Amino acid sequence: MELNERADVDTSQIEDRRGGGGGGGGGGRGFPIPIPSSGGGIVGLIVTVIAVLVGGGFGVNAITGEDAPADNGAIQQKCDAADKLKQLDCRNALYVNSIQSWWAKRLPESFGEQYKPAPTVFFDQAVQTGCGAADSGVGPFYCPADHKVFIDLTFYQVLADQLGAKGEFAQPYVLAHEYGHHVQSLIGTEADMRRQQERDPDNANELSVKLELQADCYAGAWAKNATQTADADGDPIFKSITDQDIKEGLDTAAAIGDDTLQKQSGQGVNPDAFTHGTSAQRQQWFRTGYDTGDPKACNTFGS
Repeated sequence: MELNERADVDTSQIEDRRGGGGGGGGGGRGFPIPIPSSGGGIVGLIVTVIAVLVGGGFGVNAITGEDAPADNGAIQQKCDAADKLKQLDCRNALYVNSIQSWWAKRLPESFGEQYKPAPTVFFDQAVQTGCGAADSGVGPFYCPADHKVFIDLTFYQVLADQLGAKGEFAQPYVLAHEYGHHVQSLIGTEADMRRQQERDPDNANELSVKLELQADCYAGAWAKNATQTADADGDPIFKSITDQDIKEGLDTAAAIGDDTLQKQSGQGVNPDAFTHGTSAQRQQWFRTGYDTGDPKACNTFGS
C-alpha cells in the first residue's frame, strides 16, 4: 500500500478530541484494556474490542466525565507538513477521506441514497458520544445516534501486539468497516435489523453477525476501488494497493473473528455468543466485497 504524498489531507472530516486536540499520533502510552478477574489477559478483548455499539449504552466500559472539545489546529498543521505520511493520524485521516470519497459516489449509484459525511473522532482514554460514555477499551466503534466513528489510535497497537494483526492495511480495514456501519445507518439496514431483533430476540446475535459481516463486505468493496479515490483537487489518494495489503486485511479479519478471540481467551468456542462472525466468515465476506467491488453483493441478510 502506498499513499500519494501529493494528496491533500482533509482534516475537516476529523474531530480531534485528544487532549483538547493537541494529541500525538497514537504512540507512547499503553492502551487501557480492562482485564476481568476471571480468565487471562485476552478475555477483556472479547467483550470490548471491536465492539460496534449501534444503540444504547456501553455497559462494562461506561464512564462519566467531561469530554475534551474538538480542536483540529494541531492535526491540521501536522497534516500540512511535508512529512505528513509519516504521521499515524494523518494517514488515518487520508484513509477516512478515501472511504468517504468512494461512498459519496457509490451510495447513490448502488442504493439510490445520497451520502451524508460522518466525521471520525480521534480521542484518547475516554469519550462522550450519543451512545453513551466510553473508554478506550471499547475499541473503534460507530455510533448511529450522532453519526460518527470513534477511535483511540492506540488501538492499532493492541491489534498488532495482542491480536497479531500487524500489517498496515489493518488500519484502513478497521475504518472502512466502521463506515460500513454508517452506510447501514443511512440506508436503514441497521434500524431494520434492530426491529428484527425486537421481534425475534432468540436470534438477536445471529442478526448482529449478519450486520457485522455486511460491514466487512463493504470494507472489501471499498478496498477494491480505493485506488480510484481522489482528494478535492483530483489527486489520487492511493498510488497502489497490493495483494499483500489485501492479505493483511484478510489476516485482520481472521484475528478478530469471534471463534478466534474465544480460543485465545482460553474458553471453548460458543457460537451462541457470536456477535461479529467467525474468522472464516469475516474473511469470506471481506473477500466477497473485494472480488466484486460491488456493495450490492454484500447481502449477508439474504444468505
